[in-house]
Amino acid sequence: MRRDPYPLSASVDRANGAPRESTARPAASAVLADLRRIWRASGSWLPHGWGDALVQLALFAGAYYAYRLVRGHIDGEVARAFANARAIVDLERSLGLFFEPSLQAWASAHRWLVEAASAMYVNSHFVVTTTFLIWLYIARNEAFYFVRNTFMLAMGFALLGYALFPTAPPRFLPEWGFTDTVASFFGENAQKSASALYNPFAAMPSMHVAFALMIGVPAVALVRNRALRLAWAVYPLVVTFVVIVTANHFWLDAAVGAAVAATSAVIARSALSRARPTVWAWPTANARTTA
Repeated sequence: MRRDPYPLSASVDRANGAPRESTARPAASAVLADLRRIWRASGSWLPHGWGDALVQLALFAGAYYAYRLVRGHIDGEVARAFANARAIVDLERSLGLFFEPSLQAWASAHRWLVEAASAMYVNSHFVVTTTFLIWLYIARNEAFYFVRNTFMLAMGFALLGYALFPTAPPRFLPEWGFTDTVASFFGENAQKSASALYNPFAAMPSMHVAFALMIGVPAVALVRNRALRLAWAVYPLVVTFVVIVTANHFWLDAAVGAAVAATSAVIARSALSRARPTVWAWPTANARTTA
């Protein structure tokens, strides 16, 4: 059997018998080179390239995955979640501060107000928080890592609270006069969509309020425009009103959520910032404050 003198990776120019280099390998190399150039070019608008951006995304994705694990654990503790909710009602009544049914009844007399609150509850929490964090990472990167650390700590505290004290939201307690406004005005599908993102038995603490504070306070410090600063200053108050008037949280849930945000910020500043002051500290002196 006659052996082919030319390697398999080469083709033969039959006209002169000389080997002709295959175009497959150079073409593949060219494609890879183009992809590398695109990767570098697309990452040029990121403060530290795609590598750091993907690390931050992985951190938040990991926190959300942990949340899903905890959700799966406490979804089966329905009786305990309802018992804890009724315990909150008893505590608020003993303090003379069980005003949530009255507040919701007042808001229900103004249909537009309840509809706006319900729409905000379903749509704004994830969108506003995510949009702010993306803006913060790109436009005020020197402040991002401190805020990120407060989020990581707060979500850790929240997961611990959900596991130890699963709590049904007020909307599951119609015997106390609560109404599920999201389902009433937007249908069961809207409530199911919200429940797909948020644990139905994770009312304590309210991370809606915690997140609102953890983005609202830094935004006030970083934005120069007065109208925007005012909007960010009232944002946590608006969110607190929304979660109470839609019967998704008790005021006590909101208060504990605020405490979680404050505690996380203190730990991030007093401990984590000292561990890596050039990266994790809040840049009070050198943060750019142009909007």
